[in-house]
Amino acid sequence: MPKNFLADRALATLSATPTAVPELQPPQREPLKVMLVGSPKAVTRTIHRLHRLGFAEVGEWSPLVPTQNPGEVLSILVRRLLM
Repeated sequence: MPKNFLADRALATLSATPTAVPELQPPQREPLKVMLVGSPKAVTRTIHRLHRLGFAEVGEWSPLVPTQNPGEVLSILVRRLLM
């Protein structure tokens, strides 16, 4: 029975050649900072309102930090957005 050597050689070449596996890059994330500035009552109410709207958990916001202005605080939320 005749054997097809060309077909065997092509198969050997294909199986001997390693396949290129693309390197998986980690997703690029960019920080986004959301800042609330106002009276403690206004900032706290807004944080809770944003929580009810599904924007962020209350615990994700920074503690209230006093600003230079009397009676004013700020709180920051940092999100890492997939770019």
